[in-house]
Amino acid sequence: MKLNCVVVDDSSIQRMIIAKLVNNHPNLHLIGDFSNAIEAKNCMSVHSVDLIFLDIEMPVISGFDFLDGLKVKPQIIFITSKAEYAMKAFDYDATDYLQKPIALDRFNASVKRAMDFHILKNENQDEDGEHIFIKSNLKKLKVFTSKIKWIEAFGDYVKVVTEEDSNLVLSTMKSFENDLSKDKFIRVHKSYIINIDKVERFNSKFAEIGITKIPLSRNKKEDLVRALAIN
Repeated sequence: MKLNCVVVDDSSIQRMIIAKLVNNHPNLHLIGDFSNAIEAKNCMSVHSVDLIFLDIEMPVISGFDFLDGLKVKPQIIFITSKAEYAMKAFDYDATDYLQKPIALDRFNASVKRAMDFHILKNENQDEDGEHIFIKSNLKKLKVFTSKIKWIEAFGDYVKVVTEEDSNLVLSTMKSFENDLSKDKFIRVHKSYIINIDKVERFNSKFAEIGITKIPLSRNKKEDLVRALAIN
């Protein structure tokens, strides 16, 4: 298996170095290397890309701005000479963050991480059911949607509560609402999305999941009734 890659860096020397590393790696296939984000985006409109090696500091459009403009984001390995961008890079769900100059063993470790995630994401889903991936504590976690009890707004984060544990994820409620099946999940409050299958009882004010009472917005009871197919 090979990951289709692009390299985006305004330095011709750095592009050459990274492209050589990519071409020498048995699990990578270089689609192209580009000096700016516009050229890379044009390439990605016609080619399937699994992984981007992306410089952060570029003229006109930075690496972060480039990602903000992508509707579908491949895996990202940021490459920069400055450590100060590391935390922001992981806010973008980066697979890894490499500092220049790039050591071969560190490059190979990053590629292995990308390969492992690619395999995990694309493995056969027939046996284990529908799932999503979340980023918590700088780790990607596979979460089966059937085990999610509810999702709760938590400041700049959301808390994903499952049958086993809970995890804080830097995301928005709207993002989770879009990713989850509308047949199984419903937004019952500005701060709560619940798994319909987990609801044990409800009244005009609360939906109960185990011993937890989830508040219902005034106009959400009827939506919940319809979702539960209660006449």
